[in-house]
Amino acid sequence: MVGVMIQGTGSDVGKSVLVAGLCRVLSNRGLRVRPFKPQNMSNNAAVTADGGEIGRAQATQALACRTPASVDMNPVLLKPEGDRSSQLIVRGQRRGTLTSTRWREGREGLLDEVLDSYRRLSADADIVVVEGAGSPAETNLRAGDIANMGFARAAGVPVVLAGDIDRGGVIAALVGTKVVIDPDDAGMIRGFLVNKFRGDPSLFAAGMDTIVQRTGWRPLGIVPFLRAARRLPSEDAVVLDRPAARNGEQAVIACPITPRIANFDDLDPLRLEPGVDLVMVPPGMPIPDAAMIVLAGSKATLADLAFLRAEGWDVDIRAHHRRGRPVLGLCGGYQMLGRRIADPDGVEGPAGEAPGLGLLDVETVLTADKTLTEVSGAALGAPFRGYEIHLGRTTGPDTATPVGRLTNGRGEGAMSRDGLVAGSYIHGLFGLAAQRAAWLARIGVSAEGPDHHADVDAALDEVAIALEQSLDIDAILAIAQAAR
Repeated sequence: MVGVMIQGTGSDVGKSVLVAGLCRVLSNRGLRVRPFKPQNMSNNAAVTADGGEIGRAQATQALACRTPASVDMNPVLLKPEGDRSSQLIVRGQRRGTLTSTRWREGREGLLDEVLDSYRRLSADADIVVVEGAGSPAETNLRAGDIANMGFARAAGVPVVLAGDIDRGGVIAALVGTKVVIDPDDAGMIRGFLVNKFRGDPSLFAAGMDTIVQRTGWRPLGIVPFLRAARRLPSEDAVVLDRPAARNGEQAVIACPITPRIANFDDLDPLRLEPGVDLVMVPPGMPIPDAAMIVLAGSKATLADLAFLRAEGWDVDIRAHHRRGRPVLGLCGGYQMLGRRIADPDGVEGPAGEAPGLGLLDVETVLTADKTLTEVSGAALGAPFRGYEIHLGRTTGPDTATPVGRLTNGRGEGAMSRDGLVAGSYIHGLFGLAAQRAAWLARIGVSAEGPDHHADVDAALDEVAIALEQSLDIDAILAIAQAAR
């Protein structure tokens, strides 16, 4: 089996983008490439062609490989439901909820399934590009690890360590990783790279030499700050902490950030529209005067609904509606807009129920059965293509006036009688340019962006070009092949 694993000195050093870019580089060279992440933690997920769910980043990496996404690309997915509990997804299917303590005790038992998925991918590939999670320097998590060195050593996959110079301290981060990890783990690292460099990379030549002298690892290059990465789908919630620049001339679309916000990458196509100022509203701030409010998905709908009320955002949303401005709820946000949400079996947290915002005449009952399916259809007179990934069933009078219809004729979502409030279970609703244009026309904005899928594909090409120019790709291939 031929593979190479990209690990990082910390979270958000750019591992997902680097893996996606390398996948496209190697695909461009005519290789059959597959992405793999043993363990992911994210509430941004995608539905695969084989009927499961995986992390959004691995679905993007599959696109980079020009191959359909499969559950084997991310065999273990943790979807946080609270500070100390997560829904456990194994090979695309829900296996219940785990506390942090139970996860630490039980994750080693998943290693065999992780390795089985890796072997299946490898059997259909010339090379597998593996993404680590967090950092191998988190030595407190090493026992039972399946995400970083635990996997690398079990599978015999060599590691390339990436450091992020944009956050500072990259020399200490790379050298410090060598110092604190187990010597046998350090022996799996065959090279390193520096990511997110701004300016002339020759200015860091002495820094690269220092890292080589202190670690003995092979230098593989300095990657520039990749602006095209901004056009790739969001996965890590850390991006929500970075406010976008505002010019005051765009139509504001506001989305409140709840603690368990999920699939907020649904909004990425709006973020890239020149006429739109997408404002992700953090806790402690009111929802601003906006042309439209969007409520995104949630991994713990009742808990996020309670949080929304505690922040006073329910008052802001109702005031927005009284001003005659539209509100759209996606998935969990759709459920919140109804009259009632019930979770009788406690599938997303403690059992219970609560009144919704009452802007749609529907109610939702959560059940353990999860809908996972790719869909297409039409809404507002334009086509859409996306997927459903949700627990529960929503019913009520407003579903008789659906937002759209699937290709099988079934109504999808619900629309209020005044036409201002809409709810939909479709993730990726804004992906096709014509569908996005139909929603933006409701607030007087002309859409200019292309189909999001095409734009993501173009961004992957741009990232690949940058990696070809800045990294020693032949050396990375040699590292992978040496582990045969």
